[in-house]
Amino acid sequence: MKDFYDVVIVGGGHNGLVAAGYLAGAGLSTLVLEQQGQTGGAAVSQQVFPGVDARLSRYSYLVSLLPDKIVADLGLSLELRSRSVASYTPVRRGGRDLGLLVDRPEGAATRASFATLTGSDTEYDAWSAFYGSVSELAAVVAPTLLEPLLPAAELRRRVNPALWEALVERPLGEVIEQRFADDTVRGVVATDSVIGTFAGLHDESLIQNRCFLYHLIGNGTGEWRVPVGGMGAVTDALATAARRAGASLVTNASVTSVQADGKRGSVTWLGGDGERSVDCSFVLANVAPATLAGLRGLGGVARPEGSQLKINLLLSRLPRLRSGDDPARAFAGTFHIDEDYSQLESAYLEAAGGSLPAVPPSEVYCHSLTDPSILSPSLIASGHHTLTVFGVHFPARLFASDNDAARNESVRRVLAGLESYLAEPLEPCIARDAEGNLCIEAKTPYDIEASVGMPGGHIFHGDLQWPWLDNSADAGRWGVETDVANLLICGSGARRGGAVSGIPGHNAAQAVLELHP
Repeated sequence: MKDFYDVVIVGGGHNGLVAAGYLAGAGLSTLVLEQQGQTGGAAVSQQVFPGVDARLSRYSYLVSLLPDKIVADLGLSLELRSRSVASYTPVRRGGRDLGLLVDRPEGAATRASFATLTGSDTEYDAWSAFYGSVSELAAVVAPTLLEPLLPAAELRRRVNPALWEALVERPLGEVIEQRFADDTVRGVVATDSVIGTFAGLHDESLIQNRCFLYHLIGNGTGEWRVPVGGMGAVTDALATAARRAGASLVTNASVTSVQADGKRGSVTWLGGDGERSVDCSFVLANVAPATLAGLRGLGGVARPEGSQLKINLLLSRLPRLRSGDDPARAFAGTFHIDEDYSQLESAYLEAAGGSLPAVPPSEVYCHSLTDPSILSPSLIASGHHTLTVFGVHFPARLFASDNDAARNESVRRVLAGLESYLAEPLEPCIARDAEGNLCIEAKTPYDIEASVGMPGGHIFHGDLQWPWLDNSADAGRWGVETDVANLLICGSGARRGGAVSGIPGHNAAQAVLELHP
């Protein structure tokens, strides 16, 4: 290892690897330091259950915001596969068990499903018009994500003013209530605004609007795709690209200090051979801003608060549904549980008041229906499947006094919600590991912080920001700048961060290449 590098990247998650690929590819000596035993951060595939040959996408699990340009630029060997179904929502009304199905691409079956639920074509027509408008905004915003930040006024001129006002200037709840009448349809729309974000739909901060926008602008289409081989396949491809370009990747390196004065930088870490330091021209921080502040010895930086419960399961078979719909079709997309609009709002109010939601909204995703390669041949042959459950409105504060007890009760409530739509008990469908235990793993915000170092368990490293220049702060040219010229944020805490996108890594690399002599 050298004593000096052009760039040292703190954190070997996907954004750090993207930055390394670009910078090393441009001829800059680049060192990546990762505290875990492998690169990938939260975008990894792991064998979670003892003696069970299933590699689960343990923390993050779908890809939308990763631009095709980054995949092409870095020559990634990667397959992102479309799901056959966008979403399925089980509904119980008037003594009947129904299911609202949204196909991909939408067609006659989707329209018929809306009509069966609502009694007319009105809601589906409103749905089509609304998402048609959203796609117009996505088509404008997506191409700018890998460019220097544009002023909000410039982007506003490129879209319908009424659309901009509805999605950017007014609380999202207003437009949902204006456009849709059905509580379930409203909820399916609204859920994209609260994944990883703790907010009410009428929150004046508009954080829910920002979350909604990020969920729908990926590559201009907003489609969420399945990485073949699991999320680890994404970061493995990025690590391969970074090494191929000449970057040095060091694991089991726990960074303890970051220093930068605008011209020179220094990073210190603890590894297997003790404490080491290296000097550099630039430091890129692929850690949360709150973590970076600690590494710099700064105080006064608020810790973010995550707001989700993550449950991983392995099933011996998919359970039957009360609606009678084919579970292989219902679970092929995002399976919504108790996410009616009114249920989302009730759960938020309960959690904001300090109580676990009595009926917690959640979403279920079955990776193995789209990509069975994450399972061994014997598990595939016997009908096993993975399920990931993402519970919303579970802020870290609810787990502060007793994380274990609150986790157990939260899991019980979420799985009871799923079971209420099943035609059979869930437990007999859950596989058991080599020790005879049910294949269930749950992660609260505190568990996520302990596992992968995200402060407060916040999956976005903090509140998402508008992907353009606004009046909230001086965001710099690329949205990755800090108060020191040669210290840049290349992780999810950058403007235009969040999710598995690689965008902050790309943008930090471009900022370095503009500044490097």
